[in-house]
Amino acid sequence: MNEKYYNVLEINKVIEMLKSKASSELGLSIIEKLSPSSNFDEVENALKETTEAQSILIKRGHVPLQGIYNITDQVKRADIGATLDARNLLKIADTMRATRVISNVLSGDIKVETFGNAANSVSEEDDEDIVKYPIVQSLANSLYIHRDIEEEIYNAIVSELEIADSASSELRSIRKRIIQKNQLIRSKLNSIISSTTYQKYLQDAIISMRGDRFVVPVKAEYRSMFSGIIHDQSSSGATLFIEPMSIVEMNNDLRQLKLQELEEIERILAELSARVGEVSRELISNQDILAKIDFIFAKGKLSLQMKAIEPRLNRKQSFKIVEGRHPLLDRSTVVPNTVYLGEDFTTLLITGPNTGGKTVTIKMVGIFALMTQCGLHIPADYGSSMCVFDSIFADIGDDQSIEQSLSTFSSHMTRIVGILENVTENSLVIFDELGAGTDPEEGAALAIAILEDIKSAGASCIATTHYSELKKYALAKKDVENAAVEFDMEKLSPTYKLLIGVPGKSNAFEISKKLGLSDYVINNARNFLENDNIEIEEILQNVEKSRLKTEEELKKAEEMRAEIENMKNEYQEKVMKLENSKQKIMDNARSEAFSVIRQAKESTDKMIKELRKLEMEKASKDKDRRIEKIRREIGQSMGKLQPSVESMVVPKFASKEIKNLKAGEDVRIITLNQEGTVISVDNKKKEAVVQVGIMKMTLPFKSLKRIEKKEDSHVTRTTRKVIRSKSGNVTREVDLRGLNLEEAIMKVEKYLDDACMAGHDEVTIIHGIGTGVLRRGIKEWLKKNPHVKSMRDGQYGEGGIGVTIVKVK
Repeated sequence: MNEKYYNVLEINKVIEMLKSKASSELGLSIIEKLSPSSNFDEVENALKETTEAQSILIKRGHVPLQGIYNITDQVKRADIGATLDARNLLKIADTMRATRVISNVLSGDIKVETFGNAANSVSEEDDEDIVKYPIVQSLANSLYIHRDIEEEIYNAIVSELEIADSASSELRSIRKRIIQKNQLIRSKLNSIISSTTYQKYLQDAIISMRGDRFVVPVKAEYRSMFSGIIHDQSSSGATLFIEPMSIVEMNNDLRQLKLQELEEIERILAELSARVGEVSRELISNQDILAKIDFIFAKGKLSLQMKAIEPRLNRKQSFKIVEGRHPLLDRSTVVPNTVYLGEDFTTLLITGPNTGGKTVTIKMVGIFALMTQCGLHIPADYGSSMCVFDSIFADIGDDQSIEQSLSTFSSHMTRIVGILENVTENSLVIFDELGAGTDPEEGAALAIAILEDIKSAGASCIATTHYSELKKYALAKKDVENAAVEFDMEKLSPTYKLLIGVPGKSNAFEISKKLGLSDYVINNARNFLENDNIEIEEILQNVEKSRLKTEEELKKAEEMRAEIENMKNEYQEKVMKLENSKQKIMDNARSEAFSVIRQAKESTDKMIKELRKLEMEKASKDKDRRIEKIRREIGQSMGKLQPSVESMVVPKFASKEIKNLKAGEDVRIITLNQEGTVISVDNKKKEAVVQVGIMKMTLPFKSLKRIEKKEDSHVTRTTRKVIRSKSGNVTREVDLRGLNLEEAIMKVEKYLDDACMAGHDEVTIIHGIGTGVLRRGIKEWLKKNPHVKSMRDGQYGEGGIGVTIVKVK
């Protein structure tokens, strides 16, 4: 492919964006050499690499690629026996660590992050959550890990300027002796500067360093009085820095120890360098793999930034870009367009007014083709497909050159000549304003001839033009299609939408009229146009009106279709859930019934054996007791087979849960189809105590439905009969004496129901005085009873505190 067309289509700017995503010099070195490939398999593999990286970044959020350095030169030097300094050894250790981390992160299966109890567990049932990335994982598995060398370097080297004491026992011993020698020298010097004998000779009572020797500041006039070696003097000459003779030997010993320290450090660095040299080939192999991994993830990061997708590759020399967005334009303002070529036509001619987006559209096609063949995702919607071209040619812009004496037309023709000489059946050719810069009639004829030559070569072509002759040409030719960029006549501005299958209008007359040009001038201009041109413009105007109307109808139809599709999907989903739930319930019911029946059969068989055995025995109290025990066991077994109250009253598929339920409201129990009154509500448990006749039930909200309170306007004959019966038989007092609290509550509850039905407004409950347990318990219970309006203790003559007078509602 010819690189001179890359800059015209601005692929170099996309490459610069890709460079900013690289994490190391290694990845950057590959990006700098990146160029579009014409090999289908290479392009397909490169796109899959990008897709894997994009997917991993989405699932993990981050891949640790920091700490990778280009250590090829240092490793090669170590391989031939050179000693590396601490800085380069640390770079090698950092790269080894980064290699190990990357290998650990990418070499295994990558699990989709989940939340809940099983967030970090992987089992055979979770296989669908495991995503494999063959390309990236293969590269990660190919990395060599050298943790032992990595740790040796980190243990020996603290920083670029410091070697750790733990690097070797010899180094630790030398440094310990250096510290001791320093302390001895300072102790000796302190005794000198604090001595009354020497204080008058010293300028200051301080210890100083010159070079690596300890010295003291001595006044110049006392030089002969102070024995030692002069190392320096002050700028004024008044002070001499003298090393006392008494510490010269100790300074020499210190210097020798420091030389030994340097020798030991050099030996340690040489040993570490030799260890690196032993694995030099593996480290160089890692460099190539790390460069590839960094490059792949740079492509993945760019894809995420552009919100791009992997286009489907095809071998048909056709492409379809669905809602494509030029990668160099602001994503929030760019107008996406759908462009396709190669299936029904091989040449697309785009017409329309200036600044309408024609050039941006053809540049988008070209840059998408180049990005695809570089292995990059394209910023378009799913359903986009691309092919692999062997060459991409573009004639866009004006290369007019004063120095070369080339006009606009000449510069265009120079490029076109080069294109026509090299075009093949697998080429994509892009023209902007084909035939412009010369006489319109000659330019149009020349443009048609060029398009015919490219079409005869079998190449794909997309071009922009203003010539009406080219619109006619596209209408007449089978493999050529018109397209237009839309223009809003009300706002006098382009919409930047591409319309394939419709030739565009220049709209010069309409724009001029909107801007104030007189009708007289415009009509004169129309008279100068040929009749066939006027007819074409009128046809285009009618086509545009029809298109707008069709688009509006199509939009409504699409909305209705989408709504119907959503309803269909929801219905199918509900049916599927219902079927699954039904099957599950049936399976559970069968299993439970089988288990219960089996247990009941076993228990019954056992009891029958017992009864048969008892028949053989004579009548006795023991026999009667055993028969009664067996009877109770049978009753308990039968009780287990009965359905629970909740299963009878809670619907299997609950309706909408009732809310804001209050005591006193009337409700219907859905499953039992019975009406009742709410006595109390527990919002925390979402339960209510409901009275149905004389029976009270604690039921969940899901089993209840609020009903309108009905006035008791009709009383049935049966009801009247019951009321007459009750009113005649129910006394105005009930005696609870001699009963325990539970028995008393049951009796008084039934009595109040009867008293209420009989129409008594006031009744007397006789509970006696006794220990007070019965009296207190009954009073507490009466406070919660819905029939009780009020209550009081009996007065003198009524029974005193031994009775309670209750007013009935």
